[in-house]
Amino acid sequence: MEVNNQKVGIGKEIICLMKTNIREYMMYIALVLIMIFFTWKTHGGFIQARNISNLINQAGYVAILAMGMTLILILKHIDLSVGYVAGFCGAVSAILMTKYGISEWIVIPLVIAIGLLIGLYQGFLVTKVGVPAFVTTLAGMFIFRGLLNLTLQNTGTIIIPNKGFNALSNGFIPDIPLGMEIHVLTLLIGAIAVVYMIASEVKIRNNRTKYQFTNHSKPVFLSKLLFLSTIIMLIVFLLANYSGIPWTAVTVGIVLIIYNYMLNKTKLGRYIYGIGGNEQAAELSGINVKGVTMLAFCSMSALAALAGVLYTSRLQSATPTAGLGFELDAIASAYIGGVAVSGGIGRVTNTIIGTLVIMSLTNGMNLMGVDISYQYVVKGIIFVIAVAFDVRTRSKGR
Repeated sequence: MEVNNQKVGIGKEIICLMKTNIREYMMYIALVLIMIFFTWKTHGGFIQARNISNLINQAGYVAILAMGMTLILILKHIDLSVGYVAGFCGAVSAILMTKYGISEWIVIPLVIAIGLLIGLYQGFLVTKVGVPAFVTTLAGMFIFRGLLNLTLQNTGTIIIPNKGFNALSNGFIPDIPLGMEIHVLTLLIGAIAVVYMIASEVKIRNNRTKYQFTNHSKPVFLSKLLFLSTIIMLIVFLLANYSGIPWTAVTVGIVLIIYNYMLNKTKLGRYIYGIGGNEQAAELSGINVKGVTMLAFCSMSALAALAGVLYTSRLQSATPTAGLGFELDAIASAYIGGVAVSGGIGRVTNTIIGTLVIMSLTNGMNLMGVDISYQYVVKGIIFVIAVAFDVRTRSKGR
C-alpha cells in the first residue's frame, strides 16, 4: 500500500511539475513529437546517423544567429539585418580567400571583426542617435543586401577551394587511432558531457537544499537525469556510428558555453535581464543601459559574421541569395525557445532547442519532399502557436 501511495505521490509531482513549468517543457515535447512524426513518415530516414549529422550542420548557422538574437530580444529590441550581414560577411570571406589568397585562419577573425564594426554602427544609431532598432536594422537589411549584390555582381557565385574553411561545416572531429569501427572520441566526449550534466544538476540540487528551497523528490530527480543522459548518449551513439561529431557542433557548443556563462554567471548577464525587465528601473539603479545595448548589437553582428562563415563553408561557395530569411529563423528559434515577447526572460540553452524545432521541421519536410511554399506556411503556423501559447501561459501565471 505504501508503494502504491508513493507511486501516486510521484505521479502527482510529475503532473504538478509539468503544469508549473509547461512553458519550458513544451518546446522539448514539441521537439520529441516532431522527431517521432518525421521518423515515422520517412520510415526511419529522419533518425539515421547521416541525417542527424546533416541536421546539426544545417542548424549550426541558425543556432549562432539565434543565440545573439536572444540577447537582443531580452532587451526588447530586434535586429532584422542579421541575415544579409551574414551573407555579406560570407561573400567577403570568399573574396579574401579566392581573389587575394589570404589564409582562412586570418580571414575568419577578420570577417568577425567586420561584423563587430557593423554592430558598432547599428548600436550607435540605436543608443546615441535614438533611431529605433526596428528602423535601424530594417535599413541595415537593405544596405547589406545591396552590398552583398555589389560584392558578387562581377563574379556571381564564388566557389571556395580552401579545404580548412570548407571543413568548418562539412568536416568532423578526428578520432583516437585505436582501429575501431566506432568513433571512440565521440563516445568519450558524450560520456564526459553526461558526467558534467549530472554533476551540475546535483550541485544545483545541493545548493537549493542548502538554502532551503523546494526540491523535487529523489525518484523524479533521478528520472530526469536518466532521461537526459539517455537522450545525450543516443545522439552521441548515432554520430559515433557515422563520422563522429561535426565541427559545426563544436563551434555552436563553444558559443553556447560562453553565452550561457555570461547570462547566468556575470554582472553583464544580470544587467541584460534587468534592462529587459524594466529599463527605467535599471537605469535608476546605475546600470549603463546604452553601453549594454551597444554591446548586445556588437555581439549580434559579430555572431552574424560567424554564421555567414559557417553557411558559406557549408555551401563551399558564396552566393547572392545567402542570408535570405535567416533573420526569420533566428527570431522564431528564440521565441519558440521561450524568450518572452515582453522582454526580460530567455535562455540561450532553450534557444538551441527552439532552433532544433525549426530546423527539424525544415529537414523533415525536405525528406518528405514537401514543397517550399507549404514549408513556410507550416513554420509560420508553428511560430504563431508558440508565441500565442507563451503569451497565454504568462498572463495566467500573473
